[in-house]
Amino acid sequence: MNNNLEALRELMRNKGVDAVIIPGTDPHQSEYVSDYWKLRDWVSGFTGSNGTAVVTLNKAGLWTDSRYFLQAGIELEGSGFELHKEQIAGELTIEQWLAQQMHEDDTLAVDGRLFSLMEANRLEQFCGENGFLFATDFYPADEVWEDRPERPMAPAFVHDVEYAGEDVESKLTRTMEQVELMGADSILITALDEIAWLLNLRGSDVEFTPVAIAFFYLSDKDRVIFIDEAKVTGEVRDHLKQYNVRIKAYDDVEKFLEKRNVNNTIMLDPNKVSDTLGQALMCGKVYGASPVAALKAIKNEVQIDGFRHAMERDGAALVRLFMWIEQNAAGGSINELDVWERGKMERAKSDLYRGDSFEMIAGYREHGAIVHYTASPESASTLQGEGLLLVDSGAQYLDGTTDITRTVTLGNPTEQEKHDFTLVLKGHLALSRAKFPVGTTGVQLDAFARMPLWQEGMTFLHGTGHGLGHFLGCHEGPHSIRTNLNPVALEAGMVTSNEPGLYKAGEYGIRTENILLVVEGAKTEDFGDFLEFETLTLFPYDSRLIDLSMLTPEEVKQINDYHAMVLARLTPYLNEQEQAWLAEKCKKI
Repeated sequence: MNNNLEALRELMRNKGVDAVIIPGTDPHQSEYVSDYWKLRDWVSGFTGSNGTAVVTLNKAGLWTDSRYFLQAGIELEGSGFELHKEQIAGELTIEQWLAQQMHEDDTLAVDGRLFSLMEANRLEQFCGENGFLFATDFYPADEVWEDRPERPMAPAFVHDVEYAGEDVESKLTRTMEQVELMGADSILITALDEIAWLLNLRGSDVEFTPVAIAFFYLSDKDRVIFIDEAKVTGEVRDHLKQYNVRIKAYDDVEKFLEKRNVNNTIMLDPNKVSDTLGQALMCGKVYGASPVAALKAIKNEVQIDGFRHAMERDGAALVRLFMWIEQNAAGGSINELDVWERGKMERAKSDLYRGDSFEMIAGYREHGAIVHYTASPESASTLQGEGLLLVDSGAQYLDGTTDITRTVTLGNPTEQEKHDFTLVLKGHLALSRAKFPVGTTGVQLDAFARMPLWQEGMTFLHGTGHGLGHFLGCHEGPHSIRTNLNPVALEAGMVTSNEPGLYKAGEYGIRTENILLVVEGAKTEDFGDFLEFETLTLFPYDSRLIDLSMLTPEEVKQINDYHAMVLARLTPYLNEQEQAWLAEKCKKI
């Protein structure tokens, strides 16, 4: 890592750059990116999905959130980078740190293709306030990354309306209606999942997320996708032609935008469109949140039905996985990596399976306390006949995406483990049975999941709930359930995770996660309409870890009702032995 860092610094010296910020994203502001854009990983060694590297001529830092504190501490060792913890009292932000390291007239540089308009504008203001210069034309990946991977060229494919539930013309029409309401006549869409949803296209350019790298321009007169020709199969070409979508080269997008008529008004999402592309436009601009994100978040009936069936097949695969874990753990013959491989094998028995939705987290004992732990051949712990195992996993199916976490005991649970597990479970149950008026936001519901932990002076630092794509990204917005203020209200048809947790470094981690569907609830004359949740995920909680003395009668009934539903829905997918195992796990408590 030191060699890579020094190569970057040599380029900085040659270009007159005093500090550079390297995000972990791509020109589409993606959470997960292809290897082609992983310059941050190359220079620092950190591989988490969220993190930003900052390099000066004599110091380097890596900023990430609580999910990656332990992982980053391990991966950054000996790299020349110092770990900085985001959203922790007393920790310096990137700007505060730079203000200490830089001097007047020093230059802060970034690759403007990797920074949104909003981020670039914020950094420019920061530089102006501190007497620094700001440049957006610094491209270190193009100049010093000698063994840089190729840009992905795998073919895209059509996501059939049988699964999508809505054709492309309808989606384009609905999008343009929202664009025109904003006073614009066109829109540039850069988010890969939005393009995939809008055009009913999928791809394999990003690991775990079935998207194709592209840009999309939509107006009342023109529809253009910018995509590498190698990705366009005959099927994809015919599909796009059917909806009058023109095809241009991926790298031609900037030149295309420069030629837009000055009388046009284009809508841009300043949090998603890169500074480079935004600055290329000389026409009128309207800034606002992409309407595609909001449209995509509301699942149609075909998608919802697909989710339900995907959860059934996924639950059956998990029954076989956890049976196998129980049969083999005590013998010391399997490790954390084996759990992931077995999980993939069981899920792949479905014809609709198209891979995992993220890298499985199989954390045994102390590894479970690393929120986004990834086992490697060097780190993978061998399972034994005792201790806690946290398994967070998910899959991509043509008819839906899954994401589930279960924490189980491999034997001899301690009273403290049972106590902590039950605290987490109580918060999970409270959120899943919540009923709330239309217009409620996620931050208003977040405390439901945290209160049992708060009452004992404990908490978790990650969000409680994220949206879930339909055969798309495992994490999607615009809604969320977390302590951070997000003004987007929950609406019927949205899906969200429900995943409180508790992490004790060096001991164990506990997380319980289901996917919930927002559905219509009570309708009242005096207080308006209400919403509630339908639980989509189907797999039992580990009753061996439940301290019954901590539960209310309502919570006991809620668990028993859920287990009865799990048993009824999964039984048709299982053989006799598997049915018996599940029946035992779903026994009334």
